Amino acid sequence: MHTIDLAYAGRGLHEELVAYVADQQGYYEDEGVHVAIRDGIHWKTERLRRGATIGLGRTLLLRLTAGIGWKMLSVNTHRPLFWFLGSADVKSMADLRGRRLAVHAAHTAPGCFARIVLRKHGLDPDRDLQCVVRAPGDYQMDLRRLRDGSIDAAYVGSTLSPEQVVEEEGFHLLAWVGDHFQIPTVGVAVDPTHIPLDSPALQALVRANQRTLRTIAEQPRLAVDYIATFLDRLTRDEVQRYYERYIGPYFTPDGRVDLDIARQAIDAVAAELGVASVAAAADEIYPTAQ
Repeated sequence: MHTIDLAYAGRGLHEELVAYVADQQGYYEDEGVHVAIRDGIHWKTERLRRGATIGLGRTLLLRLTAGIGWKMLSVNTHRPLFWFLGSADVKSMADLRGRRLAVHAAHTAPGCFARIVLRKHGLDPDRDLQCVVRAPGDYQMDLRRLRDGSIDAAYVGSTLSPEQVVEEEGFHLLAWVGDHFQIPTVGVAVDPTHIPLDSPALQALVRANQRTLRTIAEQPRLAVDYIATFLDRLTRDEVQRYYERYIGPYFTPDGRVDLDIARQAIDAVAAELGVASVAAAADEIYPTAQ
């Protein structure tokens, strides 16, 4: 049996869902590959390069800023699962002006996406509001700080359901990143200097993940069962609505990339980082996900 490490770069079903379903359904075993799913959130770049990774956003930033030739072989979705939540008196993105926003660091993929969306709403993240940088986690501390008033808004990920949070806490859902910025953001990526693209283990991993994407699209009841294990504070009906809003329409059924979206996203990320774009090489960056 072949073996490969697969590292996730963030917590929540956005990063973990496909690999979790593939493992639980036995798809990796069917392909004859042992996939060691690793927590790579705090790994240094050199360690991350030695295995496959789910975090396409992080690998794109590394390609743009460090010139590492990452290849993205499968894409789960083009719509990042991150949201802006406002406190009781922050009811719109415009209300963020002059406020305190808990958010990922600017040099991280989620933080970069947040800044792009803020600019789309006419807000300069360096001048128009106070970005309170914090490390990613399960965002429970953000909710606590929203309650006690030490922050006015938070940029959160898929360890929680934004609709359930705003209903229970009296907060406001300001924006979903996926409605305002699209980018191939989770899937399977490797650095070919460490893992050749024709590696049997890598190809088996990609096939199993693509089979999982078909399962998520074609068996919504099963997908909802698995999503419920991540969002276990939701009722079955709430999980179903989450699937219908964020997963079913937007997770690709085949792992393929939309190159037009990829090129626009690469340009936007490069502009935000202040580096040269590699959008012209999009078909090279996504060689087998097309």
